[in-house]
Amino acid sequence: MHLPHSRYMKFANRIRVYYLSRILKIMKYNKKSYFESGIYIGNGSQIKIGDYCHINENVFIQGATIGNYVMIAPNVSLLNTSHNFHSVNVPMIMQGESKFANPIIEDDVWIGRNVIILPNVRIGKGSIIAAGAIVNRDVEEYTEVGGIPAKLIKSRK
Repeated sequence: MHLPHSRYMKFANRIRVYYLSRILKIMKYNKKSYFESGIYIGNGSQIKIGDYCHINENVFIQGATIGNYVMIAPNVSLLNTSHNFHSVNVPMIMQGESKFANPIIEDDVWIGRNVIILPNVRIGKGSIIAAGAIVNRDVEEYTEVGGIPAKLIKSRK
């Protein structure tokens, strides 16, 4: 996390890729993968990252399955659990958390800056998530979505 910025030192990126692939074992080693500083990796057993991915600064990955050729802009959050809040008679903090439900990011997806992807959401192949979107339901393949909550902007086909 505290290594020099990769734009100034390619060696720092190689260390990050090595660490994610050989130590955490959440991805295969790939020289073309690119990981900036300040990426938060949650429970490693809940994370899988594909080949040739670019993940920018300050990305929070609580848990996710990320496909190949995925670009993730700065300040994105990928969440795989939430707090339970079903009973109004019990304080929410005492109701525990939901079961792990990783979001699935399919191949060739571009996720814009400051996006939040909620648990159990599938982002279809070739999709674009516009900056600032909150994604609370599945996104079809080759579509562009944006807004709060994210809605269809256009089809890419």
